[in-house]
Amino acid sequence: MNPRPQTPDPHAGLKKTAAEYAVRYIESGMTVGLGTGSTAIYAIRHIGALLQNGELKNIVGFATSRVSWDAAVELKIPMLTEDLPQAIDVTIDGADEVDPQLNLIKGGGGALLREKLVAQATSREIIVVDESKLSPRLGTLHVLPIEVLPFGWRSQARFLESLGAKFVVREAADGNEYRTDQGNLILDCDFGPIADPRELATQLEARAGIVEHGLFLNLTHSVIVSSPSGVRELPRK
Repeated sequence: MNPRPQTPDPHAGLKKTAAEYAVRYIESGMTVGLGTGSTAIYAIRHIGALLQNGELKNIVGFATSRVSWDAAVELKIPMLTEDLPQAIDVTIDGADEVDPQLNLIKGGGGALLREKLVAQATSREIIVVDESKLSPRLGTLHVLPIEVLPFGWRSQARFLESLGAKFVVREAADGNEYRTDQGNLILDCDFGPIADPRELATQLEARAGIVEHGLFLNLTHSVIVSSPSGVRELPRK
């Protein structure tokens, strides 16, 4: 989850396949949300390639992180300003865990606040994953990232412990505290399998000092899953 020295990703080929499949939903003239992480970068690269060869035209992107912004600009994808002056047609992003109702845990890449803002502002949120991210219940496979203000953060940590979480403060590659694009901390919280994600989300959202959490509920329109046997799409029920 934290920035670390790169090791080969055993799921890289599956991520690339799913991401490129998702790009078929992008049409010329659209405003496109560009996700963050190891899967979303494949979509960004593919969009850039289609713009360069003329298969897509008049696309404008909106990045969910500085990393995605830098990648898109390098690929010459036109970008909206950060004040988000228009609505988003399609967003392609990844996820750390997906349950059968297409609810998600996100934030392993540290961009959960911007990713959720973009998801709420988009007409069609498409999530791309490899099959290892599918889970019977959120919290089974992945901890829950929670972004907190540095001011008084230990109070939030005690609150999270009172809800049953075991937490660690996310670290950057240099061993210092990881900071989000907003300058906040991330507490990676292990709740175990979460019995009621909606109730937990309500509790977290009521707490001052918690900026955002990685539960993405009722925001996903479809999930594209890649496995060795092929690609399949899971629509919202």
